[in-house]
Amino acid sequence: MTARPVLYSFRRCPYAMRARLALLASGVECEIREVRLAAKPASMLRASPKATVPVLIPPDHTVIDESLDIMRWALGQHDPWHWLANIRHDLIARNDGPFKYHLDRYKYASRYQSDPAFHRAGALGILAGIEAALQAGCFLHGKQPGLTDAAIAPFVRQFAATDPDWFASVPLPRLQEWLRAFLMLPLFGRAMCRLAPWQEGDAPVLLH
Repeated sequence: MTARPVLYSFRRCPYAMRARLALLASGVECEIREVRLAAKPASMLRASPKATVPVLIPPDHTVIDESLDIMRWALGQHDPWHWLANIRHDLIARNDGPFKYHLDRYKYASRYQSDPAFHRAGALGILAGIEAALQAGCFLHGKQPGLTDAAIAPFVRQFAATDPDWFASVPLPRLQEWLRAFLMLPLFGRAMCRLAPWQEGDAPVLLH
């Protein structure tokens, strides 16, 4: 039997979420191991000493521990919905850099001892760029979602959920509809399935 890739994941992590989305979109059969962050599995730490999710171990036993690299690997195996076409690398870079910086300091202001209003405004300015990009279609890849949407939406979801009433009031109608549409995709529902934390010796659980 051909070995399956193994994904160490954590449902609430946006980096892990986008890896799960790409694996599901690719149709690559994958074993998923949900991680409890307070007790990370020794096998994951041996594979990736940086100790952050997601971590993918493909059948050749190499280790991929960057979420975008996992997305590219999965879709490089099979890309039935053409997620690799027309990737907006500029939008992903702004999401992973300045937007994530502001998101953390808005959502976790007490942890960072930051001014949440300042960082909310900074993040909102970056989201205005997504609003402008959505003039060309319902999704950032046009009529259908692609890698760019899947790479960014989990982070915008966290931002929106921090204060949903306020987010609903901001004048970014295309962005709000884009997020609603993405979160309603059956693919997203499958990616967000709840799993018990994995322990050594557990029967394999497949991401499907």
